[in-house]
Amino acid sequence: MLGENHSLIHEFPEHKDLIVMLSQSNESFAKQTKKYNALDKEIRELELNGAPIDDEAMHQLKHDRAVLKDALYQCLVAEKQ
Repeated sequence: MLGENHSLIHEFPEHKDLIVMLSQSNESFAKQTKKYNALDKEIRELELNGAPIDDEAMHQLKHDRAVLKDALYQCLVAEKQ
């Protein structure tokens, strides 16, 4: 769906408290979360504006977002253990 929100808290609502805690206490996690959310916002805006970039560039942005999401999820899982 175009323009869908994929923010970290929206993607992992069950980890909301942990995301907030790590964003405040772990500088690396906070930087990655900020980068992830900025990338997600950029993708949403491009989609809502008719994607004024080529398909390959959009695919790369979405790939980068997925890689960051996976890394952040791994941090969440590791923190819960």
